[in-house]
Amino acid sequence: MSGNANIVKHNYRITQANRIALLNQQPLVLWFTGLSGSGKSTLADALEQRLWQDGIKTYLLDGDNIRFGLNKNVDFSDEGRKENIRRIGEVSKLFVDAGIVVLTAFVSPFIADRQAVRDLLPEGRFVEVFVNTPIEVCEQRDVKGLYKKARAGEITDFTGINSPYEAPLNPEVNIQTAQRNVSDCIEEIYQQVILKIKNVHD
Repeated sequence: MSGNANIVKHNYRITQANRIALLNQQPLVLWFTGLSGSGKSTLADALEQRLWQDGIKTYLLDGDNIRFGLNKNVDFSDEGRKENIRRIGEVSKLFVDAGIVVLTAFVSPFIADRQAVRDLLPEGRFVEVFVNTPIEVCEQRDVKGLYKKARAGEITDFTGINSPYEAPLNPEVNIQTAQRNVSDCIEEIYQQVILKIKNVHD
C-alpha cells in the first residue's frame, strides 16, 4: 500500500478565491522557454519590473533560486531535467494558489514536461512564452561561455548541442529576439498577458 493512502488533505478556510480578491489580480504562470542564451532570464526580469510598476504581485523562478536550493541535488541528464521541471511546476502551482503571478525562466527542453506543468493548472493559467532565438545567435552571445565548453566536450548533455530542444508547437507567445530590443519584446508580451492578470472576474 502506498504511503499516500494515509495522507489526508486539510480544507483551509482561506481559499484561492479569497487571495485573488485580496490581491485584486488573477494568478498566472508565465513560462519562458528557449535555448540557453536566448534571453529568457533577461525578458522575464524586465517583464517582472513592468508588472511590478503596475502593482502586480509577482515572483520570478530561475536557475539561481532553484538549482542552488530546492533542486541542487538534480543533475542535467534527461531524467534530471524532467525532475527539475516537475518540481518547478509544483512550486509554480503553489504560487498560483497563493494568487501570485509567477514567471519562470528555464530551458525546459521537452514538450511533455512543459505540458505536464500546464496540466497542473486551471485552464488559461499557463502561458507559454517561446523565446525563439536561433542557436547561431545564442552561440554568438554565449555570455556564460557554455556553448564554447559544450563544443569542446567539457559539458555533456548541453541542450542544442548534444541534447535536444523540443520547440513549442503552439505557444501562447512566440517572441523572436534576434533582431529586436528588450523593450519591444517586453511590450509585446505585456500586451498579450496583462488582461489575463487584471481581469479578476475570470
